[in-house]
Amino acid sequence: MTHGERVRRFDAADLYVVITQEFCGGRTALEVLDAVLDAGVRLIQCREKDLDDERLFDHAREFRYRTAQAGAVLIVNDRLDIALAVDADGVHLGQDDLPVSGARRLAPEHLIGASTHSLREALVAQHEGVSYLNIGPIFPTQTKATGMDALGPDAISRIAPKVSVPMSCMGGITAANIDEVVSRGVRHPAVITAVTAAAGSGAAAKGWGEGIRREGKQ
Repeated sequence: MTHGERVRRFDAADLYVVITQEFCGGRTALEVLDAVLDAGVRLIQCREKDLDDERLFDHAREFRYRTAQAGAVLIVNDRLDIALAVDADGVHLGQDDLPVSGARRLAPEHLIGASTHSLREALVAQHEGVSYLNIGPIFPTQTKATGMDALGPDAISRIAPKVSVPMSCMGGITAANIDEVVSRGVRHPAVITAVTAAAGSGAAAKGWGEGIRREGKQ
């Protein structure tokens, strides 16, 4: 599959669900994955920072099998080698990971996402060949220990007009504030516990997807 085809599949999705075993409310990550795929989520990130290479490979390979069966895009957090080994659609990189430019040389046809926290970082990532940007944290969050203050939704308004690639955002997004990100042009808000820790992950994911589409039409 070409990079362009993968970008189109990414952009056709809406809710971006990031699944980490630690935040699955006592269920397995695979149980949550199945529930959100059944609910229609077509954009998934496999995010496990504490597994050794062999266990991470096996875990990501199972994610790839199930997302492929559902026709969903799979992104692996941090690890380009694992993403390539399991034939995922791409990798998501932080500011302290492999630079986007290096990842792009190794994986010219794959999606490369980047976490950014300012307009400068977003523009650098775009220049280096990023496929999509994630901006955050937008609101205060305890899910990820970033050590950063929340940027606020106005950061989206400052960055969105300056970039030409798809955008995601994350950090403290809830049903009460989702309209503040979608109304500013983010069509792929990323969530973790709002879906994965919910008693009914599938129902939560379905509700979020409907809310994104509804807000996006206003």
